[in-house]
Amino acid sequence: MENQAVSSSALSSGSTKDKKYKGSSHPNRAFGVIIRKEIADHIRSWRFLVLVGLVLLTFVASLYVSVSNIRTAFTNTNDPDHAFMYLKLLTSTDNAMPPFHVLLSFLAPLLGISMGFDAINSEQNNGTLTRLLAQPIYRDNLLLAKFSSAIMIVGMLFLSLTLLMIGGGLVLTGVRLEAQELIRIMGFVFVTLLYVAFYLSLSILLSIVFRQPATAALSALGLWLFFTVFYPIIVNLVIRAFLPDPAYLTQAQVMGYNEFILDMMRIAPNQLYTDAATTLLMPSIRSLGPMSMEQMAGAIPSPLPVKESLMIVWPQLSGMIAASTGCFAIAYYLFMRREIRS
Repeated sequence: MENQAVSSSALSSGSTKDKKYKGSSHPNRAFGVIIRKEIADHIRSWRFLVLVGLVLLTFVASLYVSVSNIRTAFTNTNDPDHAFMYLKLLTSTDNAMPPFHVLLSFLAPLLGISMGFDAINSEQNNGTLTRLLAQPIYRDNLLLAKFSSAIMIVGMLFLSLTLLMIGGGLVLTGVRLEAQELIRIMGFVFVTLLYVAFYLSLSILLSIVFRQPATAALSALGLWLFFTVFYPIIVNLVIRAFLPDPAYLTQAQVMGYNEFILDMMRIAPNQLYTDAATTLLMPSIRSLGPMSMEQMAGAIPSPLPVKESLMIVWPQLSGMIAASTGCFAIAYYLFMRREIRS
């Protein structure tokens, strides 16, 4: 009887422990709660609504220009990509405004910066970070939830715009969407998410380094302006100052210098994004570097298969993934070692 009582007591204590970890206070369940809370905060914030409005306005304007010129682009037999009508909706223009993927190279970083520059410092300044981590919530879950919620919102935004563009094309033209076009468009959306993820990771890192959200926002915007505007100018000025006279160089040496300039330019994330997006949306692009006359001899201007285009942009995709992972890893390291009670 005594052994039976002991075993019943052990079972009851074990069931109590199971109930304790099955409750809503379990860290794994708290991760989902934090994601839902962050998504709600982003959707209700005015800065996010303003940026979404800018992206929607840009998308509608670019789509209107593309639809207005779609007949000319579709019947231009000199263009090897003229048969890809849905890709032309994202790339064709009448030179009145840049294509949509070019405008996204300027607007997408603003989405990442606006959703991450006050991710940690605002919680600490408001005194909610200490109370939040006093609950059974891991620090890494909090940081990962900040990142995941923003990526989920941006992903749904661009996926909705893509479906809207495809639906509008079907209604206006009645042309069937090819599987190759769908894969390329989805690849373009994925590349855009990687581009946003880099600046989101960077802004979260700056929100940990700097105590004031304004300082973190200005630092992130400064880095964005540096990579977008000033870095290409600096690279061209520095390299041109040491570049020999092309008249005294062989063709192989000229190609080597051009390849070196392109490699230096690809340190900037916007250059990686532009190369990857352009290659996916324009199937006739066969190389992102200089090509010799021997390599171009006998080449037929025709679209590449999706697999070949993905092989061309794989270094760009790897670079953006590595940059985003590196920024997030540094942010994780600093946040895990940070004293939050001060």
